[in-house]
Amino acid sequence: MGCCESRWVDGVEVPPSTSPGPLELGKEPPRRVVLKSAAALVGVGALAAGGLLGAAQSKHVTLAFCGQLLCVIPYEVARSAGYFKEEGIDIELIYSRGGSAAMQALVGGAVDYAGTAFDVALQAFARGTDIRRFASTGRLPLFALATSPQHAADTATLKSLEGRTVGVSGLGNADHALMLYLLRKSGVDPAKVAFATLGPNLSEAVRLGQIDAGMVQEPALSRLVQSGSRVMVNFMDSADAQKYLGGPYEFMGVSVRGAEREKRKTEMAGLARALEKGLQRVQTAPVKEIIAALPRELIAGADVAELSSVIERYRGSLYPRHVAIDRAACDRVAESLKIGGLIKADVKAEALLDLSVVGP
Repeated sequence: MGCCESRWVDGVEVPPSTSPGPLELGKEPPRRVVLKSAAALVGVGALAAGGLLGAAQSKHVTLAFCGQLLCVIPYEVARSAGYFKEEGIDIELIYSRGGSAAMQALVGGAVDYAGTAFDVALQAFARGTDIRRFASTGRLPLFALATSPQHAADTATLKSLEGRTVGVSGLGNADHALMLYLLRKSGVDPAKVAFATLGPNLSEAVRLGQIDAGMVQEPALSRLVQSGSRVMVNFMDSADAQKYLGGPYEFMGVSVRGAEREKRKTEMAGLARALEKGLQRVQTAPVKEIIAALPRELIAGADVAELSSVIERYRGSLYPRHVAIDRAACDRVAESLKIGGLIKADVKAEALLDLSVVGP
């Protein structure tokens, strides 16, 4: 299971079993669908501006990814701005119930590409799956470690977590592996910390003081801070990532089946160019333009002001300006997975990478 098993609906993080709102009557589906399983695709949203491209004009390409809002922004911005179209690609963006489902769809042949967190791709690769990662669209994990409001005063340091309970989505998930990595790097014995597995919506348990601290995402983090929580480490912040992780920590990016990479090289390069333009537009576009590019089902009922604040705050740190893969950032992910016991010590992150498309 990957780290992005929740989505932003009605302004809160929701579990993957929750479906987005119904289609608006009279609207046609775009090149964007929801993937409930590798074999079941359900359309969502309205037709993208400009209409669908004819088969003679472009090549139809399917790309499944984790549906967490902060993950999908570069992809939807690139689609909305027409960057895929410029590369002759008729992109079909497929929302999956987490990164693992997107990876399963790729491995099973249901889609052409998968956009997932690097830990998902590396774990699949470590199990013998023939895939290659060739482009990066996210450079920091979407987590922060926050105390409960009730323990903000007496949980000031990572050392103070010894003897306390920390909430994670599940043992072996990315947030748990990242937490183990953080503790060991900070000289804290993980055996002295109790972990509560609470699924993706653990922020309420943090707010109520049912646990001492928890690994949360946005917008839960902002709301906890308003309630009096202390942010111990914010991995979405570049300064904290440098301090606690040693630098960027490879996150969202695109993988292809290894057996197809040679015949798809031209197409892969086009995808990479479109995504790079999307990443750069994310950095410079008005936030309202970014929000307008997102599927309405993903943000239905959301607090737009809150969402705008989150995007404005984090877009400079979360998204690189270029899709070239940072090998050191990949190694940090591999180390965290090894510490968490999720991959073997001899697994090399570089073996998963295809640097021939956009270079090192």
